[in-house]
Amino acid sequence: MSTTDTHHFNMKLYVMLPVIVAITLFLWFVPSTFFGIDGLTVTEQRTIAIFVFAALMWMFEVIPTWTTSVLIIVVMLLTISDSSLPFLKATGVPDELGTLVSYKSLLATFADPVIMLFLGGFVLAIASSKYGLDVQLARVLLKPFGKKSEFVLLGFLVVIGTFSMFMSNTATAAMMLTFLAPVLKTLPPDGKGRIALALAIPIAANIGGIGTPIGTPPNAIAFGYLNDSLHLDVTFADWMKIMVPYVYIMLLIAWGLLLWQYPFKQKTIELKIEGGHERTWRTYVVWVTFGITILLWVLESVVGINSYVVAMIPVGVFCVTGVIKEDDLKDINWSVLWMVAGGFALGLALNATGLAEHLVSSIPFGEWLPLVVVLVAGFIGYFISNFISNTAAASLIVPILSAVGVGMGDALLPVGGIKMLIVGATLCTSLAMLFPISTPPNALAHSTGLVTTKDMSKIGIMIGVIGFVLGYLMLYFIGI
Repeated sequence: MSTTDTHHFNMKLYVMLPVIVAITLFLWFVPSTFFGIDGLTVTEQRTIAIFVFAALMWMFEVIPTWTTSVLIIVVMLLTISDSSLPFLKATGVPDELGTLVSYKSLLATFADPVIMLFLGGFVLAIASSKYGLDVQLARVLLKPFGKKSEFVLLGFLVVIGTFSMFMSNTATAAMMLTFLAPVLKTLPPDGKGRIALALAIPIAANIGGIGTPIGTPPNAIAFGYLNDSLHLDVTFADWMKIMVPYVYIMLLIAWGLLLWQYPFKQKTIELKIEGGHERTWRTYVVWVTFGITILLWVLESVVGINSYVVAMIPVGVFCVTGVIKEDDLKDINWSVLWMVAGGFALGLALNATGLAEHLVSSIPFGEWLPLVVVLVAGFIGYFISNFISNTAAASLIVPILSAVGVGMGDALLPVGGIKMLIVGATLCTSLAMLFPISTPPNALAHSTGLVTTKDMSKIGIMIGVIGFVLGYLMLYFIGI
């Protein structure tokens, strides 16, 4: 960490943290009448305070986002669970205390089926990288695009977008940057093509992640709520049938925008993708398991095996065959898993304490046009995701939208129902890419020194607006 970073971190810790704690304590101890919600219980008020604390900590990143997630789960266990600190249960009037959350349910968020889905995805990605499947695929997939500069750009957009559907978008962006780095050096410094290629990495990685439920954590959060909380039986294939076409249409639009804004001066580009792996029997185990896993995810409704269960197949196969060894487990992105768990725990607390129902009944959503509710939810998801991580944004808004959707009931049906409300807002969190801080792939592209914040924001706003409109039109006319 540089001196500037350390100073920035200290300022956040010493200035922001006391402010956030003060706001939290105020909301914790203020008379319940302050909130203007009739019959607000003690546990509901504590949940409001914890929710605001989480939102502010995630927004300002006073401590790492995953640390905030772990912290709020611990705080909830000690303050609003049925195994909380004894003196916090003793309010004298049981009705005032309200419903306590099961401590087992809170702890179970660390092993939620969606977390297991992601774990399987991470294990697949680690094995693919370890045995050179990613490099091999990149080489094969980029070959058809030839050497013409414009088509090399399209090739990168399509390949990165496709990889990001099944791998972490950050890992995909980092891998592709290593292939592109030598190419970028050979392009003329006064040409704009270098900027187009550098920007292609975060754009394709962010958009590509939308394609599958495991493509990005916000998708997994929405997928979990749609299936486990709302019991709407959305399968892996249901998600992909609308999102995969959407991803490729958006990638073609992004290609046109990049060529328009940053035309190439050099007509051809020579790509040399080095690397690979000596082929052993384990290489074929990885190839076959990868293929079978994806096939089972896509054919979930045909074969009848749940996508969460399918995710455990590569984990079992790779561990038994020695493809994944003890050291490889360190490469699993545990911080993302814990970050997602914090979002699920917040959602659980909102529902189990009765706060979600209370909030929805106190806000006159019934008086709003359903279309306004759906579009505003999408705009909020897009706006806050530009400033905080997409995962944190989804963790905050999906539980609330889930409660709003249940509260509005049939009123949402003319505009696509609760699926449109939740999936639309989730899609918008992945379209947020205005600044280097918006997503890790953006930060990686910015680190090349070729992309300014102005470039990123200019293309980011165009893709955001087009993606927003196209996404809602597809969800409305095709549905998920």
